[in-house]
Parts: sequence; structure tokens; C-alpha cells
Amino acid sequence: MIDILINFAYVISTLLFIIGLKKLSSPATARKGNITSSLGMGLAILVTLLDQSILSYEWIIFGIVVGSIIGTLGARLVAMTSMPEMVALLNGFGGLSSLLVGWGVFHATHSLTLLIGITIVLSLVIGGVTFSGSLIAWLKLKELISGKPFLFPGQKIVNSLILIGLVVTAYLFNTHPESAFTLLLIMIGLSILLGIMSVLSIGGGDMPVVISLLNSYSGLAACAAGFVIQNTLLIVAGSLVGASGLILTKIMCKSMNRSLSNVLFSGFGSGPTQSKQSEGTVNPITIEDAYYILEAAQSAVIVPGYGLAVAQAQHVVKEFGQLLEANGCDVKYAIHPVAGRMPGHMNVLLAEADVPYDQLVEMDDINPIIDSVDVCIVIGANDVVNPDARDNKESTIYGMPIINVDKARTAFVLKRSMSPGFAGIQNPLFFKENTKMLFGDAKQSVQGLISEFKG
Repeated sequence: MIDILINFAYVISTLLFIIGLKKLSSPATARKGNITSSLGMGLAILVTLLDQSILSYEWIIFGIVVGSIIGTLGARLVAMTSMPEMVALLNGFGGLSSLLVGWGVFHATHSLTLLIGITIVLSLVIGGVTFSGSLIAWLKLKELISGKPFLFPGQKIVNSLILIGLVVTAYLFNTHPESAFTLLLIMIGLSILLGIMSVLSIGGGDMPVVISLLNSYSGLAACAAGFVIQNTLLIVAGSLVGASGLILTKIMCKSMNRSLSNVLFSGFGSGPTQSKQSEGTVNPITIEDAYYILEAAQSAVIVPGYGLAVAQAQHVVKEFGQLLEANGCDVKYAIHPVAGRMPGHMNVLLAEADVPYDQLVEMDDINPIIDSVDVCIVIGANDVVNPDARDNKESTIYGMPIINVDKARTAFVLKRSMSPGFAGIQNPLFFKENTKMLFGDAKQSVQGLISEFKG
């Protein structure tokens, strides 16, 4: 009777996961989707505790309490600017959980059959790669190590040898049970090494793709762990996360006009690319002069980037947009799919500031009308508005779809300095005749413009 109740609750939880994922596809319903998915997970945890094979609840309750405290503190205290790093860590912990499940089942198994052995291998390998790869991504996003790719001669050969070593070790693990523990340790080591080597060779400009790919890996790791412990819900939930992560990765790659293999193995951002117009006259502008231009504007498009997150300027940007609207200006926010350092980063920031959803416009919808926009205001974005992606065939980002800010009648770029973006590529937009550079902290610059409008 209890088993029937548990399986029925698992079906309900699965439905809640699917409904939650569907709601997450729209900013208007994303919060409800998150709550729905959380209810599904809560139900799954609750009914799992009814399993008759559980002999002791002490450590389980301890884990739930500790995890709940850490999760609550993380949600409350982690700044929006650190959200990409937090997502990377969460992906890594998911992989580590899968690895530990595989380890635990290995020690609890008296007879290592081929099926159990294969599931343990998958759980260990995928979990290990996800864990170490996510830690490297966290270090890069945190800028504790360089965001540039770490490349050396023969790197692909080394990675191939590691992969071959994993395959051979996995085969021996399933055919030589007397040496299984030693081989298990070797597999864990090789998996962790492969994750490190894979992400080290990826440049900072590709972090949104890496985050979504690691998210997919964490789902696949959970799915593998589900096979190890024969838990239907874990298999389904892991499959959902893995599939959605792969779809998101494909969308990210399409937004950059690059293949996944190019992202993983090209070493994008390994060196600065000289633009066709990387030198010239910069047109700096003061807050007062910017105000006079904006005061007369009938239309304005705000293009947010990671610099907006760093300055924590989303709330003042919303207030600035409201003042422009009150002045009779039509305001839109142009969102590039890979702006920021994780998928949907800008959407999350603007949603936190309660910017109306109908003002958020995707890149493909804003580009056809951008030449009619009076003022385009770039706040902290760089690579996603770089004209070299459209005009310079020698650029490493050539072919990447961008927001065509340079085609607006006037472009304001809010930036601390002339330094290149996270990908290390110079931007000729800064030297265009219709571009005005408003140097300084983005938040302070926007606050200055707000003061001019209120004054």
C-alpha cells in the first residue's frame, strides 16, 4: 500500500515539474513556475521518507535542516550580481550528489552485476565532470582565475587520452570485480580531471553556454543516480533537467552563431582581436548634455549588460525609464540572449526591479526598428553590441548576432573605461560618430540623469 502511495505521489510530482517548467518559459509566470516546481520537490521528499527501507531518519533530517538553512541564506543574501556563480555552484553540487550516490551504492552492493556497474559508472563519471567543471566555471565567474581560455599544445590529445582512460577503466571496473574499488577511485580522479580540463579551455565570453551545458550535465547526473538507486522520480526529473539544459544550450549557441563543438574546443577569447576601427576619436559626454538629448527624444532603447549587474543599477534604471515615459518618450529594453554571464541574466535583473514585461524586447524584434530609435542607451553591455560581429570577418565573434546599436540615431554608452568586454575584444562602437561615451559608474550616471529630469 505504501509503495502504491509513493509511486502515485511521484506521478503528481512529475506533473508539477512539467507544469513548473512550462511556466518558467515566460517572465510573467516564472515565479509561479518556480513555486510549482518547489511544491513538486517538497512532495517527492515527503513521500520518500515513507519508504520502508529507511532504517534511520537522524542523518536525513539533519541533511534537510542544514540544506534548508543554506538554501534560505543563499536566496536571501547572495546578490544578483553573484547569481551566475551561485548557479554554477548549484550545478556542481548536483554532480557531487550523483557521484556520492554512485559511491554509496557501490559499497552497499554485495553482487556487482553488469547493469548496476554501468549505472554506477555513469553516475560517477557524469557527476565528477559536472562537479569539477562547475567549480572551474565558478572560479572564472568569480574572477579568482583568469576568464581567458587555458590552452597548450596537444591539449585535445590529452583530453582524448583522459576520455579513453575513462572508457578503459569503466570496462575493467565491470569485468574485474576484485579490483573494483581501486578502479572506482581511478574513475573518479579521471572524471574530475576531465571536467577541469574541459572548462579551463573555454573563454569567459562563452560562460552563458557553459552554465546551461553544466546545468544539463547536472540533470543527466541526477538521472544516472536515479538508475543507480532505482528511483523513478529521480530518473524523470533528471531527464527533464538534462533535456531542457541541452535545448537551452542549443538556443545559446544559435544566439552566438556557433556550434557547441566550437564553443567547447575553439578557445574563444584566448587573445584580443584587433577591430577594424579600434582607434579613433572618442566622443565623451557629460550628464547635463546627455539629459538635453534625452529630454527631446521620442523613443529610447535601453540595452542592459553585465555592467548593469555589477553596478546593481536595475532599480534606478527602472526609475529612469519611468521618467523618460513621463516625458513622452517610448521606452523599450532590448535583451540579447547571451547578455550577462548566465542565460536569462538580464531578464532576472529587470524582473527583480519590476520592469513591465511588455517593455522587454528580444534582439530579433528590436533590430528591424532600431534605425528609427532616437537614443539607444547601452548600460554595461559590450560584446553583444560589437559591430565587428557583423562587419569584421577577421574577428573571433564574426557571425554572432548582435543588437545593432550603432544604427540608432544616437547611442549612449555608459562605461567605466575603454577596456574591452569579458571576451577581451575591442569594440569599434565606441568610436562611431553617433556614439557618445558617458564614463563613470553606471548607477551613479543613471542617478545623475534622474536628478536632471527631476530638477
